[in-house]
Amino acid sequence: MSTNDNPEEPEGTGRPSEPPKSPEPQKSPEPPQSAQPPQTPQPPRSSEPGQPPQPPQAPEPSEASAEAPAQPEETGRQRLAAGLWPPRVSRAQLIVALLLFVLGLGLAIQVRSNSDSSALRGARQEDLVRILDELDGRTKRLEDEKQRLEDQRKELESSSDQAEEARRQTVEKERQLGILAGTVAAQGPGITLKITDPTGQVQSDQLLDTLQELRAAGAEAIQINGVRIVASSYFSDEDGGVAIDGKKITQPYEFKVIGKPQDLEPALNIPGGVVQTLEKEQATVAVTRSAKIVVDALRAAKQPDYARSSSS
Repeated sequence: MSTNDNPEEPEGTGRPSEPPKSPEPQKSPEPPQSAQPPQTPQPPRSSEPGQPPQPPQAPEPSEASAEAPAQPEETGRQRLAAGLWPPRVSRAQLIVALLLFVLGLGLAIQVRSNSDSSALRGARQEDLVRILDELDGRTKRLEDEKQRLEDQRKELESSSDQAEEARRQTVEKERQLGILAGTVAAQGPGITLKITDPTGQVQSDQLLDTLQELRAAGAEAIQINGVRIVASSYFSDEDGGVAIDGKKITQPYEFKVIGKPQDLEPALNIPGGVVQTLEKEQATVAVTRSAKIVVDALRAAKQPDYARSSSS
């Protein structure tokens, strides 16, 4: 038998020869996976056949949610308060509010002015008749004065001796002006008004209102506690009384008034008039009619310093 340098294994006993490896194919880049919709959790299946499926268990609350207290539900009043405060006001709302305020102020002023006549609306029929009579009396006095002046004018125009007639009318006018100026005494029908004030509540302004009411009712001559009242008279408060033209007088205050009693007395007793106002101050008022009232307090005639008659 011959031997070789590289002995070969006998056939049938040797390892099979490996086939040549082919190159691996390159993988193509996979396309990006699209977002899939979330899958709804499937109810767990029972492990045993024939058993109903178990309901899904609720997730257990976390520790933070378990520790947080439950918020109380707000009531309707709380929601309303939260919506109203703090206020959210626009410029248009401010303008509307200002206009409404001005309108309300005007209505209040109108109502207040209309309520001034409430005393007459609530007055009795007798009081209303008395007020109408007083107004009629004032109208009649003005008409009489107008007629008297017209008669004087006619007498001056028709008189044969116009100088004598003018002199006579001048003397009569001087007498009338002397009564008004307080330089001559006067007498005639009228009333006496006596005000007793034990509490000392009557002030000078209330006496002045009384004087003005008497003048409006047709008083021609007035005297208060010995002081003659003229156009320039003034009232002031003093300790324990009232001063007229700087002369102090004390209560009881006594008015002597010459005029038509049928006009003077009702003017003081009208609803809301002088008598009611003084009685509210706890004063006592007494009015007495008389056929003859003497006003004899006089005032010295004051010579004007600068005024002169235009006819001289």
